[in-house]
Amino acid sequence: MSADTLVLGAGIIGVSTAIHLARRGRSVVLVDRRGAGEETSFGNAGLIQREGIVPYGFPQEVGMLVRYGLNNRIDAHYHASAIPKLVPFLSRYWWHSNNVRHKAIANAYTPLIENSISEHADLIKAAKADNLIRKDGWMEAFRTKAAMDTEVAEAERLGKVAGISFTVLTADDLARVEPHLTGEFVGALKWNDPWSVTNPHGLTMAYLAYFESLGGKFVNGDATTLSPNGKGWQVSTADGMVEAKEVVLALGPWSEDVTRKLGYSFIVGVKRGYHMHYAASGNAVLNNWTMDKERGYFLAPMEKGIRLTTGAEFADRDAPKSPVQLERAEKVARTIFPLGERLDDEPWMGARPCTPDMMPIIGKAPRHDGLWFAFGHAHHGLTLGPVTGRLIAEAMTGEKPFLDMSAWRPERFKA
Repeated sequence: MSADTLVLGAGIIGVSTAIHLARRGRSVVLVDRRGAGEETSFGNAGLIQREGIVPYGFPQEVGMLVRYGLNNRIDAHYHASAIPKLVPFLSRYWWHSNNVRHKAIANAYTPLIENSISEHADLIKAAKADNLIRKDGWMEAFRTKAAMDTEVAEAERLGKVAGISFTVLTADDLARVEPHLTGEFVGALKWNDPWSVTNPHGLTMAYLAYFESLGGKFVNGDATTLSPNGKGWQVSTADGMVEAKEVVLALGPWSEDVTRKLGYSFIVGVKRGYHMHYAASGNAVLNNWTMDKERGYFLAPMEKGIRLTTGAEFADRDAPKSPVQLERAEKVARTIFPLGERLDDEPWMGARPCTPDMMPIIGKAPRHDGLWFAFGHAHHGLTLGPVTGRLIAEAMTGEKPFLDMSAWRPERFKA
């Protein structure tokens, strides 16, 4: 089998890239070892985060670092045995999170986030996936006035510099909006711009169906077999060897399994995360995607049930599941909302690919013709799938990319 382009990885980034290439007349074969959207793209909180122009930084305050060091929190957990291997990533992540550097990174990151809704809207319409989308934002609920004041001040700043829309809710407002939410919440902040997805895997599958309607082909295959040949590139799949002139690596946290073989040494860390679905007890209803801000977990009313998602776990990518954060979060969540029985047989776990400077790697490989990178999107893979796909496709087909891609170029790591 031959094609113009191979796209390796069928998460939201890879599927979106495949769509944009197929729209431009390229014959595209999309390759994944599993079904589309069954890895990292499967288990997120389901948010297209238009407000998320400031990427998640590494804590700088000594007191906060000490508290995280105790390793008893919901929003972050670590495997002590993995720390030596993670030091190169964590040390540079900490360095880039310095206030001055973090501000500059946010400025460079903003154009991607600013276009997240409009680029998704294009594909959602084309894929006829409107039934999976809500357009009423999400909210953070606060237990203390100090935490709320801090976040409201940041929202006011983002409103001025980036036009981000938000609404401040008093405790009484919150009670009206979420009558089944209990606990000592002093109020909430609602981000109005983001869209939410009631079934993230369903959205990826809708995009895949649209890609196939454009003539694209999806096959199972082993991305680690990628190798150059006289015509460009080849990879082994269940349908035999597939050849193409160009290839896009959109393998998320597994990208390094291929890039290392090709001589690249990107420093990409992994933040693992967990989720579980629950029924609601009695007639309880959760109306909004809601974060218990000071505890660091999320409740999302999705098609399957109420999805509880955890923060970041720092561990070896392939280490066995250790859902201690989920256990901690569930215990707290049951005190604020009447969660019923678990609906999944076991906790889901996924791995987020994170770069030290908190920005994705998008662009042409420095030392290989016909090789392109699209990975490292950390917490915003779902958010940035379509915008990344459009940028890569424009650059590959000789169009002028609609955004300046220099901030996200692979060369910034000198890999």
